[in-house]
Amino acid sequence: MNINIFKRYFWQETSINILMTMLSLLGMFAFFDLIQELDSLGRGNYDISEILIFVLLSVPGHIYEVSPVAVLVGTMYCLSTLARNSELVVMRVSGLSLLNIGLILIKVGLVFTIITFFVGELITPISEKMAQRMRIKATDSVVVQDFKTGLWVKDGKSFVNVETVLPNASLLNIHIFEFDESFRLRSINNAKNGSYENDRWGLTEVTQSKINTFKEIEKNNVRTYFFSKANWKSLIRPEILNVLLVAPEKMSAWNLYSFINHLKNNKQKTTRYEVAIWAKMIYPLACMVMVILALPFGFIQQRSGGTSAKIFIGVMLGVIYQIMNRVFIHLGVLNDWPPLMSAMIPTVLFLIAGLGLLVAIERR
Repeated sequence: MNINIFKRYFWQETSINILMTMLSLLGMFAFFDLIQELDSLGRGNYDISEILIFVLLSVPGHIYEVSPVAVLVGTMYCLSTLARNSELVVMRVSGLSLLNIGLILIKVGLVFTIITFFVGELITPISEKMAQRMRIKATDSVVVQDFKTGLWVKDGKSFVNVETVLPNASLLNIHIFEFDESFRLRSINNAKNGSYENDRWGLTEVTQSKINTFKEIEKNNVRTYFFSKANWKSLIRPEILNVLLVAPEKMSAWNLYSFINHLKNNKQKTTRYEVAIWAKMIYPLACMVMVILALPFGFIQQRSGGTSAKIFIGVMLGVIYQIMNRVFIHLGVLNDWPPLMSAMIPTVLFLIAGLGLLVAIERR
């Protein structure tokens, strides 16, 4: 029998099972998002249609997150099913070696690696930002737009420009332009920095320029005042700024690279974002590592555990991988480890485990 027929069949079965697993995981995450967002139903203009749009826009981010787990569980389920039906034995007797099966699975993993990278680099950063901005606009009536000059926020009758927002939501170089009912500029407030405490912003080194619109009465149309400290009551809150700044893991690699250069030019710490950019490069490769890890489970005898047991093991391994990934990223940032090492340790450990199991299976 032509071995190519087995290869096509193997490719088809594996891909279908991975996609079905991914759809199941996405459905579960979308349901959790929906339940969480229902708590905000009725705030401002945030109705059920807005919630559904938010959940839909969050799906690409979940695709990026669950891809390695879906590949692992889907491949393990496919191999377990083939083994239970003795199809793997027939394939090997017909001339399909363990190496051939491994190469087929690696190619399948490569396809999902490309898909994961494409979604994470081109779709997720845009959809995530759209989702968060839509939610903020609907619930808090705050419109946000960022330009090369920094972050611009409409706050009631004022327009606020923040040149730099730090990861802890502190603000640097704040410019507040206040308008009256007729949209005439009344004052300009410039502050060096701001931090949020007790439901208000504490500003330092504030320069206030008040504009008098009655030129015929006052010869001096602009009056300037200086305050070492001032309080600013605003709709803008740290949680709003935090969601506007898309999490580094969901930013595009190009935006991360640009932001790293910006921080370096301003002599600021870049470790968090350097780890994130390396993780963006390595994380999609986990799809190929997961198929190598899944391969040995297809040749474990059924008495050692049925299909359901192997699926449970696959889910647990996927959870462990995600936990390790996050732990090593945080440890790398806290201890100033080399960014590449922090990003690749979990993937390398799983690759070693998969290759070790393959060697053990082949020797047996």
